[in-house]
Amino acid sequence: MRVHFTPKSLNEWGASREGSEAMQDNELRRATPADAKIVRELSRAAYAKWIPLIGREPLPMTADYDRAIAQHIIDLLEENGQLLALVEMIPQKDHLLIKNIAVRPDQQGKGLGDRLLQHAEGTARSLGFEEMQLYTNSTFESNIAFYAKRRYEEYRRGSIVPGTTTVFMRKRFLVPAKLYLI
Repeated sequence: MRVHFTPKSLNEWGASREGSEAMQDNELRRATPADAKIVRELSRAAYAKWIPLIGREPLPMTADYDRAIAQHIIDLLEENGQLLALVEMIPQKDHLLIKNIAVRPDQQGKGLGDRLLQHAEGTARSLGFEEMQLYTNSTFESNIAFYAKRRYEEYRRGSIVPGTTTVFMRKRFLVPAKLYLI
């Protein structure tokens, strides 16, 4: 059975206390169509550092966020009304795909990406998934290391953009069994 995610689910599914407290310190909310512009701006700013490395704009910089907000789950992490970071998730048949984690450049290195990753894992569990998946460009070594440190394992390499190598990663976890009283 799949259930609607609420931020309280983080504690129910055993997210770290540090991560769940930090989420409560910052406001987390679902993106609406009115947020497309700020989602686009944040994604462009967060990924701009990669342009010199790959010689083009990374995919999150060119995405259609009007469509993405309508079709995906995009949760925004804000503080005092200012967008700090976001996570974009897409429920698939057997897993939750993280399409994008973007953190404002002046907020990078402060643990927000880790907190949003924990949030995404809580979302996956609340939806009944036992697996998370994501992908990143093979030249983004710091991203690969970030995910590997959090128990994401590479399961294949391929190409989304011709001429580039994409690293596909996943993390499996057990969804706690529900206790039924008869």
